[in-house]
Amino acid sequence: MKIRPVILCGGAGTRLWPKAKKHQAKQFIDFGNWTLLGKTLERVNASIFDAPIISTNAKYLRQVKQHLKKHKIRKFKIVLEPAKRNTAPAILSTALIKDIPNEQPLMFLAADHLIEKVGLFNKAIKKNQKKLTQNNIFIFGIKPKMPSSEFGYFLTRNNKVSRFVEKPKEAKAKQIISKKGYWNSGMFYLRKDSIINNFKKYQPNIYRNCNKAVTKAKYKSNVYYLNKQAFTKATAKSFDYAILEKTKDINAIKLDIPWSDLGSWKEICKMYGRNKRHYFKKKNVFHRPWGSYVNLFN
Repeated sequence: MKIRPVILCGGAGTRLWPKAKKHQAKQFIDFGNWTLLGKTLERVNASIFDAPIISTNAKYLRQVKQHLKKHKIRKFKIVLEPAKRNTAPAILSTALIKDIPNEQPLMFLAADHLIEKVGLFNKAIKKNQKKLTQNNIFIFGIKPKMPSSEFGYFLTRNNKVSRFVEKPKEAKAKQIISKKGYWNSGMFYLRKDSIINNFKKYQPNIYRNCNKAVTKAKYKSNVYYLNKQAFTKATAKSFDYAILEKTKDINAIKLDIPWSDLGSWKEICKMYGRNKRHYFKKKNVFHRPWGSYVNLFN
């Protein structure tokens, strides 16, 4: 059975624009003829993956469809949230749609992450597929390149997650790294029946209302329009708080690859710094009396 990629594409990207009332969501920003959502769609266009499912909202529907068309993805499903309820209801609602079998492996990806060395990433996904059960969850950890207060961390014992640490201060982050802690990438890998079993056990309110929202959803042109009345009754919680901090059956997949959620302009500048060969060509650099700039679209 192929792995079904689920792309969470509802984020507003407010970390980049803290004071702006109107701004573009990070996953749709054109960084030089490419976007983070586009890179994510390219990443799931691999032999190990089945057709993608995108979880988003009405505000972004047009842009999501434009990206799917640009990347020539004809087989897809879109699950449309009628209100913001954080990642727990978003993850559960996508898993509950009827064309996903109970033992289907699901890989949950953020639309706004940049992952390099994709081959290693996909190899790790495939390698762990047989280890998925009706209860366990796999999360992806990235080996930290430096102590950062911008990311969450986790600690492990025998590849089982023993503790989560939410965005610590830099001094604390150094301690966590010295104990071989990993950045929590926010990417999850589990079967459909594991999602259902965990939500039934730990978040019955979210399960009940999301199940109603999917059952009563309207379906048209590959888009599920979740029932608003039921969905808005689901408790707004992140998947981390709703499930990960309650269950003990969490396995870590540890990766040493370039990864970033490009959540700050500092991270964006670092990304361009790593890819100077691609962007900083003579024809792209322009000098002015006040300094110089790089045209990313040449």
